Amino acid sequence: MCGIVGLIGKGFETKQVLNLLKKLEYRGYDSAGIAYIKDKEIVIKKSVGSIDKLIPKVKPIKINAAISHTRWATHGIPNTINAHPHTDCKNKIALVHNGIIENFEEIKETLKNKGHEFKSETDSEVIAHLIEENYKGDLKEAVLKSVNLLKGSFALAILSSEEPERIIGVRKGSPLVFGLSDDFNILASDITPILKYTKQVYFMDDKEVVILSKNDFEVLDFEGNAIKREPQKISWNEESAEKQGFKHFMLKEIYEEPETIKNALAGRISNNEVYLKEIKDLNLGDIDKIKVIACGTSYNAGLVFKYFLEKHLNIDIDVEFASEFRYKKISPSEKSLVIAISQSGETADTLESIRMLKDKGIKVIAVSNVVGSTISRESDVTIYINAGPEIGVAATKTYVNQLIVLYLLALEILRKKNAFDKGVKEVLKSLIELPEIIKKIIERSNIKPLAKKYKKYHHFMYIGRGINYPSALEGALKLKEISYINANAYPAGELKHGAIALLNRKFPIFAIAPKDKFYSKMKSNIEECKARNAKIVAITSEGNKELEKICDDVIYVPKANEDIYPIIISPIIQLFAYYISSTRGYNPDKPRNLAKSVTVE
Repeated sequence: MCGIVGLIGKGFETKQVLNLLKKLEYRGYDSAGIAYIKDKEIVIKKSVGSIDKLIPKVKPIKINAAISHTRWATHGIPNTINAHPHTDCKNKIALVHNGIIENFEEIKETLKNKGHEFKSETDSEVIAHLIEENYKGDLKEAVLKSVNLLKGSFALAILSSEEPERIIGVRKGSPLVFGLSDDFNILASDITPILKYTKQVYFMDDKEVVILSKNDFEVLDFEGNAIKREPQKISWNEESAEKQGFKHFMLKEIYEEPETIKNALAGRISNNEVYLKEIKDLNLGDIDKIKVIACGTSYNAGLVFKYFLEKHLNIDIDVEFASEFRYKKISPSEKSLVIAISQSGETADTLESIRMLKDKGIKVIAVSNVVGSTISRESDVTIYINAGPEIGVAATKTYVNQLIVLYLLALEILRKKNAFDKGVKEVLKSLIELPEIIKKIIERSNIKPLAKKYKKYHHFMYIGRGINYPSALEGALKLKEISYINANAYPAGELKHGAIALLNRKFPIFAIAPKDKFYSKMKSNIEECKARNAKIVAITSEGNKELEKICDDVIYVPKANEDIYPIIISPIIQLFAYYISSTRGYNPDKPRNLAKSVTVE
């Protein structure tokens, strides 16, 4: 989710490069940098923070070739050393990278043994040294040889002082586009920087390389075979392009979930086993109790973790609101493990809870999206969810990636506890298949008409059972925070203990009822609600038509391993809330009274 801009041409100002890079600021970033060729040498300038902090470091001169980058940290804290561009040992090759290299440690060790010296903590720097190792006088051949050795996802822009008349772009699993103008040709990670100069844009496909010169371009596959590529005309303006044509960032970020799931899984599953290098030194086999502390959406993700792990392992797991937990008296135990979940890594209550735990000598695993955040620094280890920056205040793709990482952590605990049985292996297999499943769910969903039907109601009740009770909590939270509807969530079996008194024809029910072990009980609960004249919206598994007889509307999701339904249901409850908010005339990206990072109590 970082930003890339590269220019090659007859002559342009360094300022132009940085102005185009600013077009990608909406993607979120923690550092920025530029590399350009001057007097046959590569000049590198970097800065932590905004592009505005980089600008004073860059001389306003005319150049012919440049690459630039805004970084969202995944490997190494935000600082000038870890910021892009990265170079080889001889400072002859510079590159910028979006994505994750899964086998960078293996490649790095091999290159170190050959005498290469590394400066940063990033996976990206490895690529520059790999290209250097393979360079025999032809940059194109060196790049082709190198990218075929990389595992993971990457978009690259590459510059060499040995061949200053061209820049090379590479795409595998991370977006990259280019455009041609009269004065220079542009390579970018998104179309936004290109539209000022041309509406004719060339989209690269996976496993493709483009060689851009000032007058021409050449597209190749990873084997070096030429590919014919035609431009596509873009009708969006620059503002629309920031959202890639979506009306709001929230909707765009829901549609990004298949890719962000891939990023969460990247490098963490090998030979049908989970590999979480962050926790390899923790003795998870001895733990006898787990406590999860979190707030809001992160709390709901923690509940899913609890339901899943307790099903497969005889262990007690408590999930607590950090705002309450920080004031409790606790008894430390050497065999206790605490998991702290915070998207931003700056959540005040969660941070204070961690500090209290650390003072008592209790180990803390943090789950966060922001490298270098305070929580990541103060915890023993951090497992990053790798969702990239999320602009919308309401968590969508970060919630899904939290779930992915928590499932992986649970699977690793099960392995260390010798409880990795056939059923657990099926869950791992299902996680690997999720990106394609989620993509189909989002593309085929028809939620907007439902939103128009239900937007007029002032109350909603979400119900679920077992591992899908947290899904009900998350659905209600999403609806209330962006549409301002009074939405509540209950375990479906609790309705008769008070909540059912609320129901009438003006109080709809959203029932989460996939075909799992609780389905027959959920069906009975739905019938109880229908008997009180409540309108019913239900999510269930494909092929289950019997709910159509008792529900007003039914949303179908693919049949799946029942343990992972919370992930499969996530985009549906998010889209339902999004479209109701949008059709009610609100801006779901900026819900009133809320902030992306809650840094005060």
